[in-house]
Amino acid sequence: MLELAILGLLKERSMHGYQLSKRLTDTLGGFWRVSYGSLYPTLRRLERDAALERVFDEQEVGRRKNVYRITEKGEELFQRLLEEAGAESSSEDNRFRVRLAFFKYLAPDTRIRLLERRRAYLEERLSTITASLAATRERFDTYTLSLMQHGRESTEQDIAWLNGLIAAERRQSDSMRDGTRRRKARALRRKERTI
Repeated sequence: MLELAILGLLKERSMHGYQLSKRLTDTLGGFWRVSYGSLYPTLRRLERDAALERVFDEQEVGRRKNVYRITEKGEELFQRLLEEAGAESSSEDNRFRVRLAFFKYLAPDTRIRLLERRRAYLEERLSTITASLAATRERFDTYTLSLMQHGRESTEQDIAWLNGLIAAERRQSDSMRDGTRRRKARALRRKERTI
């Protein structure tokens, strides 16, 4: 997951470790914290795997900072990690959020597929929570019951949010297809007029 986030940020521009850490916190900090203890070993591993390379900041006076940029192999790894559909689980929650931060790099049909997969997972989760609430309501204390109800409401909100994203993605995709059809029709009419 950290590899995906690092490579995604380096697609935007080259950065040194501190800049990456700051951008990761700015972009993903609301739900995921990255420590230097995990950032720098991941940078070294990605460099060793030739997914990124180190360049030096020419404008730095005195101590040179290692600036990293993504390589062609890193671009391929990024795309593979972004499209990868892992087994849905609670650990997948953060993985999905990181992926979503870089959805602009995916084709529309791939975005829709991943959003629908996430929605299906959440619908299954909601069904489990609802069944647990219905079957065992009297066994739980007030706090446990409140936690389960909060989980149900949060999941319902996430599903509604995903429904909105999927609908918007489909509208945009349909609009692009319609635009392509109109351009082809105009080109055909122009060709017919010249014949």
